[in-house]
Amino acid sequence: MIDLRHTRQKAGLLIILFFIVGTAFSQSVTNGGKQPLRLFLIGNSFSQNATKYLPQLSKEGGHNLVIGRAEIGGSSLQRHWNHAEAAERNPDDPEGKPYGGKSLKMLLSDGVWDVVTIQQASILSGDVETYRPYARKLYEYVKKLQPRANVVFHQTWAYRADSKDFSQISKGDSAKSAQEMWEKSRAAYHTIANELGIPVIPNGDAFYQMNAKKKWAYQADNTVDFRQLQAPNLPDQTHSLHMGYRWDNGKLAFDSHHANDAGCYLGALVWYGFLYNESPVKLTFSPEGVDPAFSKQLRKTAWATVKKEKKKE
Repeated sequence: MIDLRHTRQKAGLLIILFFIVGTAFSQSVTNGGKQPLRLFLIGNSFSQNATKYLPQLSKEGGHNLVIGRAEIGGSSLQRHWNHAEAAERNPDDPEGKPYGGKSLKMLLSDGVWDVVTIQQASILSGDVETYRPYARKLYEYVKKLQPRANVVFHQTWAYRADSKDFSQISKGDSAKSAQEMWEKSRAAYHTIANELGIPVIPNGDAFYQMNAKKKWAYQADNTVDFRQLQAPNLPDQTHSLHMGYRWDNGKLAFDSHHANDAGCYLGALVWYGFLYNESPVKLTFSPEGVDPAFSKQLRKTAWATVKKEKKKE
């Protein structure tokens, strides 16, 4: 039988925690913007994508922002931890210094960080067991070095609807669609976040919400005969949030994983709303080439997603 008293107590503690975290974020960016928000990312190309336009948005919103990075393309929680562990065993071991010749400890020790984010590699995001014990080890490592920092989970997004890689993101009952990838990865992120008592930046949810709206969803172009396609022609990729098709040295390349400019913009909008607890809807900055009407919808969806996540927690 479920102990309802324990469940209510846990829920109450989580609500208090997220209120405190939200207050800390707000205090970090007040005082006329004199005190910058110091944000440190432990991630990979997805964290790079998601924060590509965050400096521009922060500047327009009147917020000073400093970003530190410990990012390796394709890196998982386990890989980041393995490098940190190698540095602890031997500070001179190159294996412990994968971030431009520096260790995670060296980078984290460069001043005081307000917020430190962690994330799983997208290809492993649907398998909750790949998060254990590495998410907790990284969390405890960060808190040891930066006890006042708010550690936050960055929820990565599902691949594009026409991806061929969904089956790789979880063991056993693997995903077969973008929706299944989102569902499985979301469940994993929130399971571990609840275990650690940390909040989630809901980028994956925002991507899904955009693609759940018929008017704004990307629709695969089934009219193209790829055998006859020649540069510089490409399939219709209207409203895509992912890189998709492009020509690379005369060959047609396809990337269903990484965000394009619109996706990077959506990611940054979510981070803006989450970090500053402030609506990005009023902001006017938008990457060149992104349709203004689409940009407007991205801003609305980002803020609606952030508000829903904060209210739920």
